[in-house]
Amino acid sequence: MSEREAIERLLQSDQVNGAASALAELWRRDPSLRTASFIASTFHALRERMSMVPYRVAIARSFTVEPLIPLLRAEAFVSGIDLAVHVGDFNAYAQEILDAKSGLYESAPDVVVVAVETREAVPDLWYDHARMTPAARLAAARRVIDRWREFIQAHRAHSRAHLVIHTFEVPPRPAAGLLDGHSPAAHGAAIQGINEEIRRLCEEQPGVFILDYDALVARHGRLRWHDHAKWAAAASPIAAEHLIHLAREWMRILHVLTGKVAKVLAVDLDRTLWGGVVGEDGFDGVQVGPEFPGAAYQSLQRTLLDLHARGILLAVCSKNNADEALRVLDTHPGMLVRRSHFWAIRINWEDKSKNLRYIARELNVGTDAIAFADDGPVERELVRQQLPEAIVISLPEDPVEYAATLAGHAAFERLVLSDEDRARSALYASQQQRAALERAASTREDVYWSLQQEVHVGAVTAATVRRVSQLTQKTNQ
Repeated sequence: MSEREAIERLLQSDQVNGAASALAELWRRDPSLRTASFIASTFHALRERMSMVPYRVAIARSFTVEPLIPLLRAEAFVSGIDLAVHVGDFNAYAQEILDAKSGLYESAPDVVVVAVETREAVPDLWYDHARMTPAARLAAARRVIDRWREFIQAHRAHSRAHLVIHTFEVPPRPAAGLLDGHSPAAHGAAIQGINEEIRRLCEEQPGVFILDYDALVARHGRLRWHDHAKWAAAASPIAAEHLIHLAREWMRILHVLTGKVAKVLAVDLDRTLWGGVVGEDGFDGVQVGPEFPGAAYQSLQRTLLDLHARGILLAVCSKNNADEALRVLDTHPGMLVRRSHFWAIRINWEDKSKNLRYIARELNVGTDAIAFADDGPVERELVRQQLPEAIVISLPEDPVEYAATLAGHAAFERLVLSDEDRARSALYASQQQRAALERAASTREDVYWSLQQEVHVGAVTAATVRRVSQLTQKTNQ
């Protein structure tokens, strides 16, 4: 029986969670247009029986994006987002952004994405940089910066939707060749200078964000990113195999804007946080350290520390002997994360879905705000079935890829990092102290008096507007 037939049988037997889980796994292994088409056809049978977040995206563009849309909608569906997409007219982005009655605004989007190629926005810098005078280069850069300032201001006047602006891509080959690296007026530097100015423009307005398109192209290889034949024939610059990467980059932002993000990452221990099984291999047999194969697990732990610094709370959810596992966490010389980095620890032989619910209660978050990383496909599938709202991360078979998988997961993205995010660990330490105080106090009034809290009420100001904007994206406040 094929995977598609198995999914159809699950639907016929009304096993909604199982069908959704199987679709997500199929998409993870084969994110192709063929799979996207199958997901779209299956989605109609599932959308009324699942809890989905409706969201509307409008795309103002200078190039052909239509082949991206099925991939984007499939990616959204497996993330629990019912996505409607309005694609603006080809290369009409300026008119659409400036005209309050354009189809872009009439589509009532929640977010507008401005995807414009460098060669269209500043063709002289893209094609003629080597033959331009310094004054002409400066004038070209100033024109596009002023234009984008006008776009941002017009959008803010016409719409309350979020705005996401692509950065401009640097040409894969500088016009001056090797000389470009020795010139203060380098080809790439001129375009990066424009990007920096646009970043500053975005920082001035709440709800306006940057998508670093240039960095995305660089990650996947500038020379391999483009399809020159498709660009000449259909103004479609992106090679087919890279369309999914742009769709996923858009989704990283949509995860944040729709609130589909994780506040907690709960990790398994054996074969996940370290190599081997401590109960079988013993303390000295655990694989974690600077040398292979333990280096893969240290890389994962560095990623956990990065997420910890981003305000993601770490937790342990493991079937294990607690004494043996905690000894590794506390004393193994190869460990980079320690017990103190984890705000909830559940090490026992109970179902992991039950432990994840306990962790959610302990940390005062919804189970939909917990991400779960485990090397075992059986354990992952059980959690998907028993706790479908949780974010279950499918770790690859090779531990070398664990760190990149977590670092690149959209659920851990943030568009604004507030002081609260940076201090979340301290905030949760205070929360745990309050909980201990409540248990020790005789009455709730005693607890309130002991906290000695002060409340200050004031109007929203330029200094607090970003935090207010962030609070509107929280689903439980």
